[in-house]
Amino acid sequence: MVLEKCIGAQRSRRIQRALRHSKVTILCLVLTVVVLRGTIGAGKFGTPEQDFLEIRDHFYSRKRAEPHRVLEEVQTTPSDPNNYNAFDINKILKDEEGEEEKPDPNKPYTLGPKVSDWDQQRSKWLKQNPNMSNFVGPNKPRVLLVTGSSPKPCENPVGDHYLLKSIKNKIDYCRLHGIEVFYNMALLDAEMAGFWAKLPLIRKLLLSHPEVEFLWWMDSDAMFTDMAFELPWERYKGSNFVMHGWKEMVYDEKNWIGLNTGSFLLRNCQWSLDMLDAWAPMGPKGRIRDVAGKVLTSALKGRPVFEADDQSAMVYILATQREKWGDKVYLENAYYLHGYWGILVDRYEEMIEKHRPGLGDHRWPLVTHFVGCKPCGKFGDYPVERCLKQMDRAFNFGDNQVLQIYGFTHKSLASKRVKRVRNETSKPLEVKDELGLLHPAFKAVKVSSS
Repeated sequence: MVLEKCIGAQRSRRIQRALRHSKVTILCLVLTVVVLRGTIGAGKFGTPEQDFLEIRDHFYSRKRAEPHRVLEEVQTTPSDPNNYNAFDINKILKDEEGEEEKPDPNKPYTLGPKVSDWDQQRSKWLKQNPNMSNFVGPNKPRVLLVTGSSPKPCENPVGDHYLLKSIKNKIDYCRLHGIEVFYNMALLDAEMAGFWAKLPLIRKLLLSHPEVEFLWWMDSDAMFTDMAFELPWERYKGSNFVMHGWKEMVYDEKNWIGLNTGSFLLRNCQWSLDMLDAWAPMGPKGRIRDVAGKVLTSALKGRPVFEADDQSAMVYILATQREKWGDKVYLENAYYLHGYWGILVDRYEEMIEKHRPGLGDHRWPLVTHFVGCKPCGKFGDYPVERCLKQMDRAFNFGDNQVLQIYGFTHKSLASKRVKRVRNETSKPLEVKDELGLLHPAFKAVKVSSS
């Protein structure tokens, strides 16, 4: 070979090998171009130059798309009017300018004008409005459940989510038991903020709704955990005020936790208005509340030093004025009108295994109350993780009883996901309602035939 003679045999073989590899490389390049043309389309005019430009732009755009998008978001986020995360919520939460009306410090605090003949006014109204009876059935009073929260968002990112769960839970129970719901987000009296905000609201609702026989107050951090339990209304025929508590702890020991005012029943009558008038004077914020707090701490067993609260004030009133109020107060402990969460939440699985809804007591509590968790605040009295986990479990524990009506249940008490527990049928009206909640007898209203 001429080439071998000129450059040598070894170098000739190297050049030939390189040429063969070049052919393969060119062939692969041609195939790649063909494939890419089929994938991303030919150039605008089908020319090699245009193909090359489009191929280059295709790879470049894929490489730079994600960083460019992220950079664009970073650059536009602060000024993007559609971005909720970037919006300063304080712009719309700012109150209108103007001074609040301040009460006269020389006058004793009152909830409103004195009403002395409410029983007569209400009786007359009920007679004039027979279609708005205060009883919706035999031994079934018309009940209004009242709860609420601050007009401002919670002070932590998840608080409003748990408020939503709490009101959803209450709506479920009330729908099943024929109870109306009033949710309040307005501070009706700036002097009665905090613990005491419920008192002006309760008085206003009693006077505005004469058709309501019982008002049921429930704190926002309390949840129904027995959807099947109907309150023993007949038991309270002679009572005007029903709270969870113990006579010995209130009247004998004067213990500040002898009762709980996070969930209670108050009859719509003159006696209740008088009780609210006696209850309220310790509530105005500032010096009055601070001084009253010292009085309560010195008078009640085990009470820490802090400003006056509505629960301690009620214990104090009953313990010091039993003759005046005691006969119409029912301290209930046969079931959990209020159930302290710390002794209940870890036993839910045991309850499910051994018992069934409808008991209302320690075996299956009517209410689980998350006292001290303060899910809407910045700080609570217990670890945040434990509070939120157990609130989820309590919600699911109650929610399972609702979902079971429709053939579902949560996968576990810690899970938001649900599973089917009953097969669908072509005859849905024949499915047995095991808990009797779908069409309970206590919701039935007799309709006149005339």
